[in-house]
Amino acid sequence: MSAPEADPHSITEENTLRWVMRSKIHNATVTEANLAYVGSITIDADLLERTGLWVGEKVLVVSNTNGARLETYVIEGGRHSGAICMNGAAAHLIKEGHQIIIMGFELVTSPMQPQVILVDENNRFVRHLSEVAGTEAAAIRG
Repeated sequence: MSAPEADPHSITEENTLRWVMRSKIHNATVTEANLAYVGSITIDADLLERTGLWVGEKVLVVSNTNGARLETYVIEGGRHSGAICMNGAAAHLIKEGHQIIIMGFELVTSPMQPQVILVDENNRFVRHLSEVAGTEAAAIRG
């Protein structure tokens, strides 16, 4: 007697898609909040490159200052400008001077190592961070 055929539509660990964090800019400082803009977040091109975030990509933005959380999309700012600008309605929730975290996510079938960076008060790259679920972030390369 042979084993029963696997149902190609059954849910298994191998074919389950999960949202996981792929990119993160930690401790960024909002340099501008522009209500007059249509929407989005403007991010220094260097920080986009270091984290793998794309222009137009949906991101989650969390304010460490007031706890606000919102989703928006990325616009590229000038390279090495330090620009982190909240645009449009998001500027009501997250204001100039707020300290924020910016995260991008991806649907995957297996765990992945996210690209996580720490920036200083001028939004300049400080170092890469390693994030493993359930552990404190630690520096892995500078």
